[in-house]
Amino acid sequence: MDMIVTPTGKLNGEIQALSSKNYTTRYLLVSALSEGTSTILYPAHSEDGEAMRRCIRDLGAVVEEDSEKIVITGFGRNPHPTKELDVGNAGAVLRFIMSIAALLPEVNFINAYPESLGKRPHDDLIVALESMGVEIEHTNGRLPMTIKGGNPRGGKIKVSGHVSSQFLSSLLFLTPLLDEDSEIEVLHDLKSKVVIGQTLEVLAQAGIVIEASEDLMHYKIPGKQKYKAQTYTVQGDYPGSAAILAAAAVTESDVVVHRLMEESKQGERAVVDVLRAMNVPLTHENGVVHVKGNGRLTAVEFDGDEFTDGVLAMVAAAVFAEGTSRFYNVENLRYKECDRITDYLAELRKAGARVEEKKDEIIVHGRPEGVEGGVEIDAHYDHRVIMALTVVGLRSAAPIRIKDAHHVAKSYPIYFDHLKALGAKVEWVD
Repeated sequence: MDMIVTPTGKLNGEIQALSSKNYTTRYLLVSALSEGTSTILYPAHSEDGEAMRRCIRDLGAVVEEDSEKIVITGFGRNPHPTKELDVGNAGAVLRFIMSIAALLPEVNFINAYPESLGKRPHDDLIVALESMGVEIEHTNGRLPMTIKGGNPRGGKIKVSGHVSSQFLSSLLFLTPLLDEDSEIEVLHDLKSKVVIGQTLEVLAQAGIVIEASEDLMHYKIPGKQKYKAQTYTVQGDYPGSAAILAAAAVTESDVVVHRLMEESKQGERAVVDVLRAMNVPLTHENGVVHVKGNGRLTAVEFDGDEFTDGVLAMVAAAVFAEGTSRFYNVENLRYKECDRITDYLAELRKAGARVEEKKDEIIVHGRPEGVEGGVEIDAHYDHRVIMALTVVGLRSAAPIRIKDAHHVAKSYPIYFDHLKALGAKVEWVD
């Protein structure tokens, strides 16, 4: 379905931040890797979460849930044999499960989204797993893929962190279960280090011991560890909330978002700092962000690698800032559900934004007067692009139509419900 976003001058109201997708998927996985029963309180409900639940069920976990919690009885180091796994369009789920699938004789990952996830590369994780004795049949590093494992070896492992930190996270979930101790060396650069911090936090909560170097480029992991069954509480989600906060920033607003911890390890908490630097009137106290927007913003420069999943929303806000904004060190945005630099900026230009790209930068020449809009936009099946383009539509002179906007459900199924509750003029159309 498509979404019509009509210019909206004012937003007002309070919402509860959605629960974190990143933490929910990690808690689901470590619960499945335990041998007891774990409880996850306030889990995120998203397509990514559904994909992880589907995969761990197929691998033998017992998953029971109601409106407030998920109860999981895990399979430990012994996932049940399954011939096929469907991760939907969830790249992180695919990459995390690839390592766990190495414990099985043979698993085929299907390619359900050839135009999105099917285009994303996984070569760096494939190379690392092959060095551990795992045989992988793949299509130029992409889906469809068949993993033939059964007895992966620990020891000295190298993995590139240049494209994504998800490859490293995947190995960190697997290696504690192996018979041998392991050492992981990260080659080249490591993108999204803050997200590795989330992985390490969740592993520690699950009772796993890992020694990480201060720069997060070297790891020592004792083998023969066991994941402990625990109760986990999922915190509010900054990546999804980034778009809500950006929408409040570019309009006349009085918007309150609850459940956003000040001390969260989510790198996207930096979007609050970005908006402050744009001179957006806001406070952040006791887990509550309160924006009293006036629609007037100033340009900024930020290292986008610190808050990867919040960059697109901040770029949308910068479209209306006075001056030229620059978001640098963002090349890894090219390897997401779509090329979040080239593809996203092409759609922004259709709406009237003045933007330019470099290999690892997004440059925005602000238009405080607003943009023309009045166009149909292709969001490339990407939930982050959908949310960010909606922000632009709120300050367009004419409505914009976002094609296939239902893919926002990948991370934030009630995004448009929340916006409508705050007064945004948004309407689903066939």
